[in-house]
Amino acid sequence: MDTDGTRHSAGPVAAEGRPGLPGPAVWHGWAGQPRWQGGFLTNGLRILGPGLLIAAAAIHLDLYVTGYRSIPVIGGLFLLQVIGGFLIGAAVLVTGSWLVAAAGAMFGLATLGGYLLSVWVGLFGFKEIRTTAGIAAGVIEVAAFAALAALVIRLLWYGQTSGSPVLDDRATDWLNVCRVSAVAAIGGLGAIALVLLGVAVAGAGSAPAGGTPAGPHADATLKTATSDGTTVLTNGRGFTLYWFAPDTPSRSNCTGTCAQYWPPVAGRPTAGSAIAGRLGTITRPDGSAQATYDRHPLYTYIGDTAPGQANGNDLNLNGGLWHEVTVPG
Repeated sequence: MDTDGTRHSAGPVAAEGRPGLPGPAVWHGWAGQPRWQGGFLTNGLRILGPGLLIAAAAIHLDLYVTGYRSIPVIGGLFLLQVIGGFLIGAAVLVTGSWLVAAAGAMFGLATLGGYLLSVWVGLFGFKEIRTTAGIAAGVIEVAAFAALAALVIRLLWYGQTSGSPVLDDRATDWLNVCRVSAVAAIGGLGAIALVLLGVAVAGAGSAPAGGTPAGPHADATLKTATSDGTTVLTNGRGFTLYWFAPDTPSRSNCTGTCAQYWPPVAGRPTAGSAIAGRLGTITRPDGSAQATYDRHPLYTYIGDTAPGQANGNDLNLNGGLWHEVTVPG
């Protein structure tokens, strides 16, 4: 009789010589290879854990495509996170190995650690900003760690090729005594990770009203600089300024998340007589003033981590093309 909701061909396999430890039912697939075992909870964790890991990878893929791919080093790291998340998640689903599940749990925790480090102190000259997608990915990574770590405990306890534990008797006895503590430790680590995530995103910069970011501040004092032989417009800190093709002379079409990647230049612009061009302002949808040059609303780009860079030039992101603002030399 099937008592744990799993399918099997030869009936439940008892843990030999282990009174009080009935072995889980095993569903034997093609060529007699066991596929799903450990009952409803183990199988649920085997789906939930990698599913969460893949969901986090999907968010990172969206972030990579919509803004981070052009950031030196950081773009490559995002791509590695995407590839790693999809591959490890798929491997857990296919193999059901506790080693792969453990690797997935550590991968989720390491990815979260990289995000927290980027928020707090920055990585490779880039400091993370607070976005809804980034926060969601962090929460999912905590959940993925908890689910995959719990799966590791279940797989070690029930075994992977039979109903008997894969460990020797002494290790199995220890696991029997400590498995509740292990689950509590997983919950504790997950709670600590959530607290750290909350503290980090609470202190992270975002694009508030007026569009002034926490990185290269987009002040409205305009200057010029030479980039690859071209004279471009910069803000007072030397960061390249951009215009957005979908904008109109009176309206910015870069709002919400777009304005976090491309912080608007806030306030009325000022410039020396050497800068030829019409200066002005428009009113953004939130009511704040945004500087314009030759009737183009002005922006900086979070992918520029130092003066003189123009990583946002000619990118097709967030709904349209971005161009550096050139001025007569």
